[in-house]
Amino acid sequence: MLKDPPLLTVRRMWQRPDAFTIGRFKGVQTGQAVDAMDGRGALDAAIKAIDLANATFLGTALPCETGPNDNLAIVAAIALAQPGDVIMAASEGFTQSAVVGDNVTTIAKSRGVAAIVIDGMARDIAGIVPVGLPVFARGITPNSCVRSGPGRVGLPIVIGGVAVEAGDLVIGDADGVVVLPRKHLHTILPSVEEVLAAEAATQGKIRNGFTNIGGIEELLASDRVRYVD
Repeated sequence: MLKDPPLLTVRRMWQRPDAFTIGRFKGVQTGQAVDAMDGRGALDAAIKAIDLANATFLGTALPCETGPNDNLAIVAAIALAQPGDVIMAASEGFTQSAVVGDNVTTIAKSRGVAAIVIDGMARDIAGIVPVGLPVFARGITPNSCVRSGPGRVGLPIVIGGVAVEAGDLVIGDADGVVVLPRKHLHTILPSVEEVLAAEAATQGKIRNGFTNIGGIEELLASDRVRYVD
């Protein structure tokens, strides 16, 4: 006969990026981070900020796995979080009940959590918005969940189609959420700087009337295009 699983499985000791490294990503937009990682790294497009006016954040991933219709692991992750952590909660994309509401959000804010990102649902939007903590979810529903476990905290998860490990860097804004693996930050940062420089140069040209993005004018004049009129 199988034993009942523990209510929570928790990994408490893991490495966070140092403050200097995190600070070098301040102000980087999600699109710029994605461009620095060969066009990938963003969570499922359905996961968006509850309040677009409060969507920007930068922090360290604290992953947890709740399973559907349960938020015990989220509450535990918040209790274990350090200032600047981002609660990344995998709830199997369950949309029939909310796993985060205004009370959980308020407690997370008081503990210095940078954001909450869930691949399920939230509720109590009238209470969440005034808290001022970025919350990302698939949507809103009044239905409530249980808090019975089992769940996991601090262990690798997949959320919104993206693998996340404790200590990864997470960037969020109105466009969505992007995960930057901690073990690759030393190579991602130079790529981000290249993207920022190239983007600034391109936007400067556009302001001065440049229209030939990607060599489109040469392509349109070549034999690679067939005109039918």
